Amino acid sequence: MTWLTNTLVLSINSHRFKLVWLGAFIIFLFILPLFSGDYLLYMVMQMAILCLLSYSVNLLLGYTGLLSFGQAGFYACGAYACGKVLLAGASLLPGIVIGVAVAAIAAIILGFFCVRHTAIYFAMLTLAFGMMIFSLTQKWVNFTGGDDGLIGIPRAALNFFYIFNIKMDTIPAYYYFVIAATLIAIYILYRILNSPLGLIFQGIRDSETRVSFVGISVRKSRLICFTIAGMYAGLGGALLAPLEQTITPSASHWINSTDPIIATLLGGMYNFSGPIVGSVIYFLLKDIIVRFTMNWMLILGIIIIILVLTFRGGVMGAFRAYLLPWLKSRLRQGA
Repeated sequence: MTWLTNTLVLSINSHRFKLVWLGAFIIFLFILPLFSGDYLLYMVMQMAILCLLSYSVNLLLGYTGLLSFGQAGFYACGAYACGKVLLAGASLLPGIVIGVAVAAIAAIILGFFCVRHTAIYFAMLTLAFGMMIFSLTQKWVNFTGGDDGLIGIPRAALNFFYIFNIKMDTIPAYYYFVIAATLIAIYILYRILNSPLGLIFQGIRDSETRVSFVGISVRKSRLICFTIAGMYAGLGGALLAPLEQTITPSASHWINSTDPIIATLLGGMYNFSGPIVGSVIYFLLKDIIVRFTMNWMLILGIIIIILVLTFRGGVMGAFRAYLLPWLKSRLRQGA
């Protein structure tokens, strides 16, 4: 019995244990359409999109120490670019790729000015540029449709060089595409953050002076990080456009940049899985509270303040600091 208990305690933190839970979670996501309706699938897709936005924020805030209020701008760039391509009659994949590419170009251009500054100056610059994009979506009527936005965006088929042609007009079909794209994007980001480039980002967060002393360009590294973050926000927007089949200027408003920040803080910005957990919690809290009161923003704000102040490292930080030690002690006592 003691041997079994020790094995369970050791396995909780093991890599194999994490892979088992990850595999079970992925399997659950892919079998979900078999026993759920369209509304639940729609909610999960919204969570996935918010998760991509949260990773965009967390890459800057948690790993590089830069707080951005302009990610909604890149989100809108991806959404509008994808929407225009799909309205022109292209298939889904080119629309997503072009949406991400446009967001990346916007991030490079704006990042060139933003990464010269840090702390509050960086945050205010990103806010200003984000509101510039919001104003552009309202004024550039010929491209964006003005206040009405782009309407009737088709959920085009997934056509890859005429090798296969998969229709995406139903919610379950598009659900599989969104989940697959999100999981691939998260895996790519995981590999980036566990590479030398990811260590550079974390080094800049901890001490940019030391990083510069070893001959690494801090400004260039920040620009790379800012561009990658913009691409992830653009991917979220590109996935949103076919889902909603419309996109309006409100998508680029700075308020939409606060949702992923809150989700990141809820989940834990120093934990890789924090944005996933935070996005799910934030979306569920918002969806549940709206059903019971018109003052949902007040209630949601109070709950979030309590959670953030109670769990300084987010939910995942609290899980590691309190729940895991308690679980280990219970296992040992049971032996």
